[in-house]
Amino acid sequence: MYRRHFGLHELPFTITPDTSFFFPDSSHQEALNTLLVAVRSGEGFMKVTGEVGTGKTLLCRKFLSALDHHEFVTAYIPNPYLQPMTLLLAIADEVSLPYAPDVNQHQLLKLLSRYLIEAYANRKRVVVCLDEAQAMPLETLECLRLLTNLETERRKLLQVVLFGQPELNERLNQPSVRQLKQRITFTCELRPFTLKETELYVSHRLNVAGYREPHLFEPGAVKRLHHGARGIPRLMNIIAHKALLAAFGEGAHTVTAGHVRAAMKDTESLMSHPSWRHRLLRFLTVGVALAALGIGALVWGHWS
Repeated sequence: MYRRHFGLHELPFTITPDTSFFFPDSSHQEALNTLLVAVRSGEGFMKVTGEVGTGKTLLCRKFLSALDHHEFVTAYIPNPYLQPMTLLLAIADEVSLPYAPDVNQHQLLKLLSRYLIEAYANRKRVVVCLDEAQAMPLETLECLRLLTNLETERRKLLQVVLFGQPELNERLNQPSVRQLKQRITFTCELRPFTLKETELYVSHRLNVAGYREPHLFEPGAVKRLHHGARGIPRLMNIIAHKALLAAFGEGAHTVTAGHVRAAMKDTESLMSHPSWRHRLLRFLTVGVALAALGIGALVWGHWS
């Protein structure tokens, strides 16, 4: 690989949610600060939404790692496409709560309720983070709401953070979960990066990976990267990684706009995006029109 060639200690643009690479742009830092304040003030439900690839999972892990584990017990559910009973079992497993093999839903709810009361007595707060929450069945959302009914005069005994794509908002608009929607006290939205944030993001990840020289990516390359990825961090990582491979293959020590263009052509998720399909269709339409004009001119010239 290209690590030694560019003087890197590790790969800077992987798509795994490594918290050491967390970049505190405006929307991500604002969301992190909001969640930390909300859980410490005892709020019940919080919600974070963002398009695919905007860094919800990385934010979730950064949030969990920022909590004091002497004060908080945390449960992380990466795939909440679960029936109510299965979700309760997953939460019990995450907090190391023992239960009988043949436990039923009623018994498990009682066990979890008792666990939450004991945790509160021991000055522990229990926080459940559900990633990809837009996939959660409505009956499971309602079961989760019932579990959060347990509270003291000051705060909820179970706090829940929902991380999901914008479709989560549509699910929460369903009449059957309107009570849950009313309980969401804090909402955050992760936005794509601006061009300036993209410049800082690229420098940040290279610095974390050990790069100490100036401007591995030329300004034109960063601009091309930003527009090609539409400010989406995951797409930026994919394109930037391939651009580094392209530069390494040529023996170059800087990444140019040409390397980024080559990486973009090799990225299927870009070509399948509606904006790129529109651009391609427009390009083909213009090309056909110009070709028709050219043929018409040749014919006219021949007959004249």
